[in-house]
Amino acid sequence: MIQLRNVERSYKTGAGATYVLRRINLDIQAGDFVTVMGPSGAGKSTMLSILGMLDDGWAGEYHFLDHAVHKLDRKKRADLNRQYIGFVFQSYHLLDNLTVYENLDVPLSYRNVSRGQRASMVAEVLDRFQIVGKKDLYPSQLSGGQQQLVGVARAVVGNPKLILADEPTGNLHSSQAKEIMELFKKLNDQGTTIVQVTHSEANAAYGNRTIQLFDGWIANDPKNEPVPNTTASIG
Repeated sequence: MIQLRNVERSYKTGAGATYVLRRINLDIQAGDFVTVMGPSGAGKSTMLSILGMLDDGWAGEYHFLDHAVHKLDRKKRADLNRQYIGFVFQSYHLLDNLTVYENLDVPLSYRNVSRGQRASMVAEVLDRFQIVGKKDLYPSQLSGGQQQLVGVARAVVGNPKLILADEPTGNLHSSQAKEIMELFKKLNDQGTTIVQVTHSEANAAYGNRTIQLFDGWIANDPKNEPVPNTTASIG
């Protein structure tokens, strides 16, 4: 599903360039549940932004579902994002002035989906996540766990092939976190590919592979041992 080859991300500074990611070579297969871990500043969220096509300032090659992302313009990347990728954020990112129903409808409104089909898809996910009774409430009327549940529901309402989750349980207490992770596991078992960034070993245990980032390099990837800091591609 995903192949990164020699992907790098840097920012211009007074001293030249500061690298956030260096020579990233990575393969993710459809159906994987991958965890990205590492200390703060290791480049985890930057990698997720690149995978989600939210960041244009990187170099290297990125293939996603047979699309050469590095050769696409911003509009075509955005189209791929909307069609195939769902996001879950630590801070929920729900729209405060919209109800739960309206928040779930938003990602579908950017796609070529009829109003009737959108209503059916939202109704299905409300039922699937057992939040039908919350559909007319606003985010401020929900607990943190309920807001994150809606965030996950919004990520999957369009049946994405890939879910990208950035510290998805960082603001939740342990029982809420477990509920969200069990939900991710269920989605993965149903065939959705998941890449999560987390500091939690408990969350990482739900996946089938953990990648360690350190100072922008892949320091450890169990599918590719050892991982050298070279420009050689990983098969």
